[in-house]
Amino acid sequence: MAAQTFDVIVIGAGPGGYVAAIRAAQLGQKVAIIERENLGGICLNWGCIPTKALLRSAEVFHLMHRAKEFGLAAEGISYDLDAVVKRSRGVAKQLSGGIGHLMKKNKITVFMGAATLPAKGKVTVKTDKGTDELTAKAIVLATGARARELPGLEADGDLVWTYRHALQPKRMPKKLLVIGSGAIGIEFASFFNTLGADTTVVEVMDRVLPVEDAEISAFAKKAFVKQGMKILEKTTVKKLDRANGKVTAHLEDAKGTTTQEFDTVISAVGIVGNIENLGLEALGVKIDRTHVVTDEYCRTGVEGLFAIGDIAGAPWLAHKASHEGVMVAELIAGGHPHPIKPGSIAGCTYCYPQVASVGMTEAKAKEAGFDVKVGRFPFIGNGKAIALGEAEGMIKTVFDAKTGELLGAHMIGAEVTELIQGYVIGRSLETTEEDLMNTVFPHPTLSEMMHESVLDAYGRALHI
Repeated sequence: MAAQTFDVIVIGAGPGGYVAAIRAAQLGQKVAIIERENLGGICLNWGCIPTKALLRSAEVFHLMHRAKEFGLAAEGISYDLDAVVKRSRGVAKQLSGGIGHLMKKNKITVFMGAATLPAKGKVTVKTDKGTDELTAKAIVLATGARARELPGLEADGDLVWTYRHALQPKRMPKKLLVIGSGAIGIEFASFFNTLGADTTVVEVMDRVLPVEDAEISAFAKKAFVKQGMKILEKTTVKKLDRANGKVTAHLEDAKGTTTQEFDTVISAVGIVGNIENLGLEALGVKIDRTHVVTDEYCRTGVEGLFAIGDIAGAPWLAHKASHEGVMVAELIAGGHPHPIKPGSIAGCTYCYPQVASVGMTEAKAKEAGFDVKVGRFPFIGNGKAIALGEAEGMIKTVFDAKTGELLGAHMIGAEVTELIQGYVIGRSLETTEEDLMNTVFPHPTLSEMMHESVLDAYGRALHI
């Protein structure tokens, strides 16, 4: 069978791949996209979206227990875990189906199968119906990543879970160990703890949410402990013994090794790129610790071959992948897009309380040689936060004292994942402290705290 020819072939239909395909099609390119599992990738099917559906159920459950605070009455509050999971899977299915519609709308040819690159500009796809040979002047790798598994801590789907198992739990854990306190680990810890699991979180670094500003991490730890979580920092899980429906975890810290028994373990110790069986090495693609090495425009160094999203390395975020997809599509079509600035990409964690940040932490800014001005504003000083019954939280801003540049912003509290974009826009537009101070924020809103934090950095806070 003769090879089918396209202008652009995208391998992987996650938030990077499908967005790249849509933008390329909008620019007049003939596009094919290849996906071996589900349209929408991990994000829509097994990551970002279904976890948020689970966490929303946990949030409502938590609020129901607080009914009396709001002058309401609720008795016999309970949950149906199967129904909670069913709703989550339904949300994922709806959105995955929506991606299929977008492919048809943009006249993108979809191949469901596994792709390999036998030579430059060529792709072989193995599907249920056989093998298809494709060619294109440009190929975009968007194969994503999967959970990292450490020796001795491998998931079995029964006692030890990855995020996939945790999204479709066979049971409600009674005593849960979460290994890793990054976004994935803390979100699942927050979900199961809210529903009543006795939850312990182990972190090898010196604090939870280690990529966040130290003050935010400390605030988060205090909140998690108040909710009943046990947080073990500077601790390593050396091995897991599985027997009789239980897991014995060997935990090592500076004092030595101890053991604790759990009925369920969730391993959330990072991710590895999906680089296997693609033929990348034979093409001369450089690989570094399971990720494809690229330049600022996602070029691999092999003519016509690009890599975007998780396979191209940190930050491992869906919105970063999507933006890279647009950039690469425009580059392929002859445009002159701006490269992505990693320091202006926000990170969000949807635990309770929520955490969000963009740019440098205070410590990183100082390490980089900046003389900084730091502002802080607590939720307790904001009328809307008090009215919502969400008075625990803070917003922190870090500025260059010499130029007024916003170097970083860090938040913890209700809905901060929705607020952070204001500071992202500010960084993208290169606004200074004066621009932010002179901006009128609506009242009463949580966003007023963003204004107050900027004012505080310069000794001008009004409501504290």
